[in-house]
Amino acid sequence: MSNPYFCSMKMIDTHTHLYVEEFDQDRAAVIEHARAAGVETFYLPAIDSAYTERMLALEEAYPDNIRLMMGLHPTHVKENAAEELAHVKEMLDKHSFYAVGEIGIDLYWDKTFLKEQQAAFEQQIKWAKERKLPIVIHCRDAFDEVFEVLEANKGEDLFGIFHCFTGTLEQAKRAIGYNLKLGIGGVVTFKNGKIDQFLAQLPLTSIVLETDAPYLAPAPYRGKRNESAYLSLVAKKLSAIYSLPVEEIVNQTTQNALAVFETGI
Repeated sequence: MSNPYFCSMKMIDTHTHLYVEEFDQDRAAVIEHARAAGVETFYLPAIDSAYTERMLALEEAYPDNIRLMMGLHPTHVKENAAEELAHVKEMLDKHSFYAVGEIGIDLYWDKTFLKEQQAAFEQQIKWAKERKLPIVIHCRDAFDEVFEVLEANKGEDLFGIFHCFTGTLEQAKRAIGYNLKLGIGGVVTFKNGKIDQFLAQLPLTSIVLETDAPYLAPAPYRGKRNESAYLSLVAKKLSAIYSLPVEEIVNQTTQNALAVFETGI
């Protein structure tokens, strides 16, 4: 029986939370399923200190496939933000990471810690610059606030990925203007996702593929647990949007991802 998610070219999932509890029962099978579908490399963004040991263990178990980031997720910027940021810095100082992320601002759930989120975002950008690392941005209901921080820190040493981009064409162009690629995942397959309506107006060189697994599963799995194996469904949707062969989508987005994580811009 053929694999419906199979892609003949090796793909990179630039954003997947393989270490979270949702995968505790079948993590190895999920990884093998993804690899069988053509996903060879997985970039894992951090959330907070509670997950660090899980991330390190996964990297040790799959050294050829797992690539780690380090950062404090904006929804986890709380009363103990200083302690959490100290952990981020400690880890950045003693372990090798591919990016600082995911970092940013999220005002969807709670606006209580906006100032703390802004300060944490800016501090982590500085740490990324010091280490010549890319940043991976989380933004929800906070485009103006995120752009304000980026504007204050723009420069050739600022680069990375605007993860799970769900903004407008104008916001997309502004993000790209800050040396950022747009992380495109399951939302592009949603009927109300909207980004599918204008992505073709943006250069494919500015796009990377992601799943954000276990969240935001693409159609027809919307609402269910997402997996990196579904990355090809995102690639196929982009193929239709750009009117290009899937192979060309995969090849270019892979080059884009490597340009961010492996060599910088």
